[in-house]
Amino acid sequence: MAVDYKKEGRIAIFTINRPEAFNMVNVQVFQELHDRMVEFRDDPELWVGIITGARTRAFSAGADIKDMLPFARAHRDSPGALPPSIMRGLDMWKPLIAAVNGLALGGGLEIVLACDIRIASEKARFGTPEVTLGLVPGWGGTQRLPRMLPWCKAAELLLMGRPIDAQEAYRIGLVNKVVPQEQVMPMAKEWAEAICQAGPLAVRAAKEAMIRGSSMTLEDGLQLESSLFNCIMDTEDYAEGVAAFNEKRRPVYKAK
Repeated sequence: MAVDYKKEGRIAIFTINRPEAFNMVNVQVFQELHDRMVEFRDDPELWVGIITGARTRAFSAGADIKDMLPFARAHRDSPGALPPSIMRGLDMWKPLIAAVNGLALGGGLEIVLACDIRIASEKARFGTPEVTLGLVPGWGGTQRLPRMLPWCKAAELLLMGRPIDAQEAYRIGLVNKVVPQEQVMPMAKEWAEAICQAGPLAVRAAKEAMIRGSSMTLEDGLQLESSLFNCIMDTEDYAEGVAAFNEKRRPVYKAK
């Protein structure tokens, strides 16, 4: 398997498993990541996902030049040749955490950008080197980076193709936390468990409001938020959360 997939309680862990190739994304990885993401999305027992790379050198060094790029060029007039992904086309309201254990370059960084929370190793490096190959990012980098970072920092990454280290990524707000290499997955799991303590339907509604609202006017975004708020108030989880608060106990959520 090019993408290992395991479940730990409410948490799904996706591991890009091509360490001999710096976990670069080939067609097989892309397809398997889609399949596993759909499985995760549709499993009511799973509430949070963590994406990482095998071993310690790389989260993912991007698209495999020998495999993915020739495929993309041969199928550039066939948008359905590759399945929808979290980078484009696959709605994923369950939260995703990137456990960035090493290099996150090109398509690897674009996977990180499609995650909601990012925990980085001290040895991680981030970049979009596509322009140095005469290309542009093709999985959302040119769209997500300017929305997440100051314009000039996004331009620095996108137009120069130079990588930045983990501390710089933290300084500009690209990652949430930088930890020693051995703490990357434990920290990601700790944050995932913290999310699992909240109402899962509320968490998904909050993420949906953030993502969909980012392309709306403020007024339309507020209407979306109000609609989701009203829907959540009709759930069993909302009733449980209020009851647990009043009874001074921990809520037992069921995603219902």
